[in-house]
Amino acid sequence: MTAATATSDKSISLKATEKRFGAPKASVQALTPTTMDIAGGGMTILLGPSGCGKTTMLRLIAGLETPTSGLIEVGGVNLWSNGKRNSDALSHLGMVFQEANLFPWLTIEENIALPLKLRGVSKAERLGKAQELCRLVGIAGFERRMPRELSGGMRQRASIARALSYDPGILLMDEPFGALDAITRDTMNNELQRIWMETGKTVVLVTHSIGEAVFLADRIVLLSPRPGRVQEIIEVPFPRPRDQSMYREPEFQRIVSYLHGKLDH
Repeated sequence: MTAATATSDKSISLKATEKRFGAPKASVQALTPTTMDIAGGGMTILLGPSGCGKTTMLRLIAGLETPTSGLIEVGGVNLWSNGKRNSDALSHLGMVFQEANLFPWLTIEENIALPLKLRGVSKAERLGKAQELCRLVGIAGFERRMPRELSGGMRQRASIARALSYDPGILLMDEPFGALDAITRDTMNNELQRIWMETGKTVVLVTHSIGEAVFLADRIVLLSPRPGRVQEIIEVPFPRPRDQSMYREPEFQRIVSYLHGKLDH
């Protein structure tokens, strides 16, 4: 399977989706009513200044925040129904946070297999799946190590594997490499691209890094300062697979400079 494989269960739609925080008479608008479609199988990056609503939008899509108004559909299914999250829609979603958030008392394979355990999958099947995912994310041989024995980059690989354990069509990532050093971050960007190309997932990723956004994205959604709104959508034209030599290309530098100008303005 390649990233070109796109099915309806990997799509996301926001329909006049708005988010306000606080009491109705003194609320703060974090995200203006937003209508946007994210097609299945692509890599979409949410980019914008701090406090612009990037993470709020991602958390709305993940079902971690309730929209104040409007609809969110995942795989063609309304994420919310009668004030409750729809389990069918949630089954399409996997989430990766900035911190790996692995349980320190569980081994790496036990951490990865935990979502399957909670779903009643047999021990043999879930540990087999964990071993398969360790190979996919590049940590084979470390299945029985404890999280404290792994580097930050390896723990984040395990976190990605855990999010993939129940085979969701959509992977949501909130600055997953923000806490890593620059060299490890470049490595993880390459690895994420490889994993995405091998699995064909829809990826929606939040980042503050313009270079990272241009390197990874098929499409960049540029958000304005708060209250957040979609200011522009930029299609990224580079073929895949990409490597760090792309940073030296004039067109890459042009797009980065353009986005810097938008964010500075």
